[in-house]
Amino acid sequence: MNRYPLWKYIIVAVALVLGFVYTLPNFFGESPAVQVSSAKATIKVDDKAKARAEEALIAAAVVHDGIQLDTVGIKARFKDTDTQLKAKDILEKTFNPNPAEPQYVVALNLLAASPTWLTSLHALPMYLGLDLRGGVHFLLQVDMKGALTKRLDSTSADLRTAMRDKNLRHGGVGREGERIVVRFRDVETRDKARNIIADTQPDLILADQGEGSDLKLVATLKPQAQLKIGEFALKQNITTLHNRINELGVAEPVIQQQGSDRIVVQLPGVQDTAKAKDILGRTATLEIRMVDDSPGALEAALAGNPPFGTEVYTERGGQPLLVKKQVVLTGDRLTDAQPGFDNQTNEAAVHLTLDSPGARIFKDVTRENVNKRMAILLIEKGKGEVVTAPVIRAEIGGGRVQISGRMTTTEANDTALLLRAGSLAAPMDIIEERTIGPSLGADNIKKGFQSTMWGFAAIAVFMIFYYRVFGVISVLALASNLLFLIALLSLLQATLTLPGIAAIALTLGMAIDANVLINERIREELRAGMPPQAAISEGYERAFGTILDSNITTLIAGLALLIFGSGPVRGFAVVHCLGIMTSIFSSVVVSRALVNLIYGRQKKLASVNIGQVWKPGNAAVNAAVNAQK
Repeated sequence: MNRYPLWKYIIVAVALVLGFVYTLPNFFGESPAVQVSSAKATIKVDDKAKARAEEALIAAAVVHDGIQLDTVGIKARFKDTDTQLKAKDILEKTFNPNPAEPQYVVALNLLAASPTWLTSLHALPMYLGLDLRGGVHFLLQVDMKGALTKRLDSTSADLRTAMRDKNLRHGGVGREGERIVVRFRDVETRDKARNIIADTQPDLILADQGEGSDLKLVATLKPQAQLKIGEFALKQNITTLHNRINELGVAEPVIQQQGSDRIVVQLPGVQDTAKAKDILGRTATLEIRMVDDSPGALEAALAGNPPFGTEVYTERGGQPLLVKKQVVLTGDRLTDAQPGFDNQTNEAAVHLTLDSPGARIFKDVTRENVNKRMAILLIEKGKGEVVTAPVIRAEIGGGRVQISGRMTTTEANDTALLLRAGSLAAPMDIIEERTIGPSLGADNIKKGFQSTMWGFAAIAVFMIFYYRVFGVISVLALASNLLFLIALLSLLQATLTLPGIAAIALTLGMAIDANVLINERIREELRAGMPPQAAISEGYERAFGTILDSNITTLIAGLALLIFGSGPVRGFAVVHCLGIMTSIFSSVVVSRALVNLIYGRQKKLASVNIGQVWKPGNAAVNAAVNAQK
């Protein structure tokens, strides 16, 4: 009756072993580390860079606990923070000899100190939130005016192209503040232009101004369009920040909107605020410009006398190139960027897809500049590099553009990723900055751990005192529930925050409630005169439905918090939902397995030690029950 088949015991044993293995990494803590990653898409951190870092540390007599190379970059571990800071200075000088033009990002970090054999099993510690691990907190203000300005500049270029396609003569198109002004010499041309602009730019409000030969058509954005631009800029900036922040190796960054024009960025485990700022402000965009191949122009520029409207950039091979300042096309016109290969040379390349206005502009430029060189620049952090400068052999239409030349397959992948991420849609300013030290996080962990353990101890004392042997079984099942919950959080790499610790404490109280229901149901069956073996069986069977119903309703509330909540509420909900699922397994399956091991093999069970089974007003029944005990 109260015997499990062998396979059920095996399942429980395997679950307990796996729970222990995946819980274990959380007890090893973290070790200080220095991380070296690429500051440019064109520079890759590889085995050579790793060897370079090792040689620099050995030459400076700095002892490390291991250097590893992963997808983020190089990570070197150290025993203490003093050695970490010393190593950071050494690696900074090694990889960035010119501080004005850094090639690598050298940042402080914290890494899990788990043994290698646990890491090989993919047993990793759970992620800790900012309040437990320490790190940096930024509140960024998005410049919505800057986003509008950027949109107006782009719209101005579109208006020039539209009127050029229709052969309409105008006196110039320019942006004046938050409006676009188009000048004309006669009313008839202005009226034609108004009809064309109204058809191609439905987001603009048009107004006539001026008299005589100084006629103007003033265009302003509709209020609805301004709101959409602001929302798009905010979402684009959040997406770009997500792509940039990966370089810091942050396990679970928090990047979310706050209000209509602010973004909250939380980076747990990041110690280097300056490098975090550097990464947050990092952008990459594409610019297409024409090359100035005039005789003697490059030499004059290198001598310090560049021709008007030109500037010098460096090609990937290290050769200088004189490029015109006028930007023909920007990366804002990109809809996609994918790595690939050149069909003719079979070299690595990046294939770009332009939107309709961009394709039209590119077609016109290539038609008007046949046999001239065109430079494709990658702009990062305000500094540009010429990726390639091909000669235009013929008109290029269709909106498909290829970037190639001295590019490896890895560089093509990185460049495509960087271009897809895009630049910031609007400038941002840091209006609030907070640093939470690891010591404060450790204090929060200590207090949260103590509160959970004291709660567990109080529950254990009560259960053992009130239910005796069944109380001990309930406590062991509760301990297994805590083990499963921590293991599951670690396995799923969920983020534990201070509200999450509160959810663990709450889960303990909810989990023991199921065992109380089971124990009381067994007592009721014993009061009714049922034999002990049958009482145990009936107690578990009848209590299961009640346990399932109560946990499902609680789980529904937890899922609502998980779906609609954010920040601390979501952190609480994750632990709460996982705790409910583990509590059902531990309170029903694990506790039943223990009961079966203790009482199930006894064929003639006379009594069970489940505390005082007493029913007022029925002395006969009480005497019979006591006799069973």
